[in-house]
Amino acid sequence: MKNIRNFCIIAHIDHGKSTLADRLLEFTGAITDREKQDQLLDDMDLERERGITIKSHAIQMYYSHNGEDFVLNLIDTPGHVDFSYEVSRSIAACEGALLVVDAAQSIQAQTISNLYLALENDLEIIPILNKVDLPSANPQEVTDDIVDLLGCNAEEVIPASAKTGLGIENILKAIIDRVPCPNGDASKPLRALIFDSVYNPFRGIETYFRVIDGSIKKNQKIKFLATNKAYSADEVGTLNLKQSPKQEIFAGDVGYLITGIKEAKEVKVGDTITDFERPTEDAISGFEDVKPMVFAGIYPVDTEDYEELRGAMEKLQLNDASLVFIPESSAALGFGFRCGFLGMLHMEIVQERLEREFGMTVITTVPNVSYHAYSKKQPDNIILVNNPSDLPDPSFLDRVEEPFIKASIITKSDFIGNVMSLCIEKRGVIKSQTYLTTTRVELIFDMPLAEIVFDFYDRLKTVSKGYASFDYSPLGLQQSKLVRVDILLNGKPIDALSALIHTDNAYRMGKKICEKLKELIPRQQFDVPIQAAIGTKIIARETIKAVRKDVTAKCYGGDITRKRKLLENQKKGKKRMRQVGSVEIPQEAFMAVLKLND
Repeated sequence: MKNIRNFCIIAHIDHGKSTLADRLLEFTGAITDREKQDQLLDDMDLERERGITIKSHAIQMYYSHNGEDFVLNLIDTPGHVDFSYEVSRSIAACEGALLVVDAAQSIQAQTISNLYLALENDLEIIPILNKVDLPSANPQEVTDDIVDLLGCNAEEVIPASAKTGLGIENILKAIIDRVPCPNGDASKPLRALIFDSVYNPFRGIETYFRVIDGSIKKNQKIKFLATNKAYSADEVGTLNLKQSPKQEIFAGDVGYLITGIKEAKEVKVGDTITDFERPTEDAISGFEDVKPMVFAGIYPVDTEDYEELRGAMEKLQLNDASLVFIPESSAALGFGFRCGFLGMLHMEIVQERLEREFGMTVITTVPNVSYHAYSKKQPDNIILVNNPSDLPDPSFLDRVEEPFIKASIITKSDFIGNVMSLCIEKRGVIKSQTYLTTTRVELIFDMPLAEIVFDFYDRLKTVSKGYASFDYSPLGLQQSKLVRVDILLNGKPIDALSALIHTDNAYRMGKKICEKLKELIPRQQFDVPIQAAIGTKIIARETIKAVRKDVTAKCYGGDITRKRKLLENQKKGKKRMRQVGSVEIPQEAFMAVLKLND
């Protein structure tokens, strides 16, 4: 065990985590020249297309140092705030972390957030100054920033360039010298932590684990503590570039397990694996339950695909433990699921993965957050409102509380005015303004979570020319003046388009939604009114004009009563059609509501 090192790489988006992982794999000979490619560990098409890491990836390397052979288990993690749950799980399986900071961009919001996560778990932090070869790099100043943040010596910061391979050997030496070896006990009963899993259609569920105590052998009878079910370990092995089966995996090491489980709900990330005959007394404290930030409905385009969608969601949840879903139904869309996501990018990625990996075409409703409502009849009784249609009638409503967040924005001092006006427009209240350096400022705001759900991140990037970084933590609930704005189409409410909006913005948003829908819904044979309403009060209206046929074209003379008769007949037909006609809403109309500020 003293020759094992488990470490992860943490950083802000685009600071070079995946490239650094590529160089470490090349330097230790874990991959051959034929296997070399950029972003090697990002094995999803989606990750390569977007240039982001979505999943954390574990891989084992071997390295000789001072005549001794070492086993290095590396976990590469995502940098985006929406995938922070992946980072927290990776950190729990390690003893050390490489904190990568871009020499041109310096410390960003997510760098600090991930650092605190690592410090909470008592990890040894190795600071790395990456991209020192860039012309815009500012190594001396950024090194001082890192020293201020960590309280370490300037000599401990390793200058490196993941692109050219500079400093890679120093990083590997630092991992061996500074990261502690795992402190498990090989003689105790088996105790292993599940930190990830993936569904393989041929072999069932593959579980990734880290052995804390004891060892796990091939064909051993094991038990999962959370579900209390027993299985046989058909195959165990280590995670090299391809899985390499082993006879036994010992304490301190990381590996995979195949038991032939087909049911997704039998494997829970954060669960403890133990021996069936000699079980451990104390389960490993798993990960804290994920707190979804954004809720949206996901429905199959064809209602008959509901069960198929359920299976796809369960399989996806194995690989993405931060996805939460419960069944729900909508009058407009039929049966579907109410899903909780960590942010808008997470929601987009889930929708894309459902389409690519499982062939499911889905409709996503307007995202919102979870509110607490209180009625006048039972003031102590909390009504949880995940869906706007759950909000009680306004006449019985006492008050509504919405979740607030503490938002930390780090930007250049040139953009303070732009960022402040954006946050104030989003009902933010400034709490503090700190100059980290002469040109970089940290702004702390208290803001309603609902205001940052839609387009806040994109607009923040726009107003700061891409220089602002953003991170947030939940603050709890505060009372707000919220109303439910319903959208009526041809007099019928469309529950999938309902939204809870602050009173001050309700009229403006209602008008914008009506105007947007007028552009997107195709014209019918009859007039279609689009209305926004609060309770029974209509606050905005647009009308999609009917496609008309010129019934009087054949009357080229004679009495006016002939024309009038034809027009009256047409009018009656239109009226009858409007009573029985139904209006199809295209998928882009549901998504367009999110982009109202474009």
